[in-house]
Amino acid sequence: MRSRNPVFSRRGFSRDHGYAGFNTAPQAGGPAVGTQGNPYAQGNPYAQPSGNPYAQNPYAQNPYAQQDLYYGAPPQAPASTGRMTMDDVVVRTASTLGVLVVAAALSWALLPVDDANIGRSYGLGIGAALIAMVLGFVQSFKRKASAPLILAYAAFEGVFLGVVSSVIDNRIASGAAMQAVLGTMAVFAAVLIAYKARWIRVNRRFYGFVMAASLGFVLLMMVNMLFAVFGGGDGLGFRSGALGVFFGIVGVVLGACFLALDFKQVEDGVAYGAPRQEAWLAAFGLTLTLVWIYLEFLRLIAILNQND
Repeated sequence: MRSRNPVFSRRGFSRDHGYAGFNTAPQAGGPAVGTQGNPYAQGNPYAQPSGNPYAQNPYAQNPYAQQDLYYGAPPQAPASTGRMTMDDVVVRTASTLGVLVVAAALSWALLPVDDANIGRSYGLGIGAALIAMVLGFVQSFKRKASAPLILAYAAFEGVFLGVVSSVIDNRIASGAAMQAVLGTMAVFAAVLIAYKARWIRVNRRFYGFVMAASLGFVLLMMVNMLFAVFGGGDGLGFRSGALGVFFGIVGVVLGACFLALDFKQVEDGVAYGAPRQEAWLAAFGLTLTLVWIYLEFLRLIAILNQND
């Protein structure tokens, strides 16, 4: 499964679509082992000797043979047309987030959450969330990134965020939406600085830990939701009170870890010369992660104000 949702496995820029360098295996007909002195000399995954952009695999020898493969920055691919650049990622991420923010602002303004209309507005928000989820799954299973699909996901996700933010901001905690936005921006900046300074090392062990922790977190929240639906109240209490605060913090930390994985994916894609269309995939992943962090902050703020 190549989902970009934080609860599922991440698609990277490697030949077999596993996370870059972490899920590769020797390929039949690949370059022979024996190149000395340069672990990347055997080629990059986007070289096109036979018309196949994924014909070569730089990890075909042994992904563990060179430890600096994970700890150092990947080699820089020569600039050429049709290759992804950092500017491509920035522009497409800004476009995706821009659509999301505009949709959220419009739904906030046009879908009132007073006592007479909250049911209808919340229903539309949930409907938009379900559509966004379906679009996200469709993109996750597609072999190539689709810009219209990703932008449509952002629009429907924005409608849902606008309704939820308006409900919490107007009925539970005034100013909660802006606090959640500031918190998300702070986490993004902190992780980016830590990643660029190499305080965070995204290697196979880090990837495995994050995926295992996220799977456990999501399964636990699903069990809590089932208990809440069929048993009423707050379920097992994992989303309210002291436990709710604890798991909210865990959710933010997991989101920060996924940001580091996103930064690694972007770095590898630029370095190895990924096709320009893959910038949309990077934008999709960053948007999903930022939405995850924002919602966790929003939930934390709501819980803290309900406890006052």
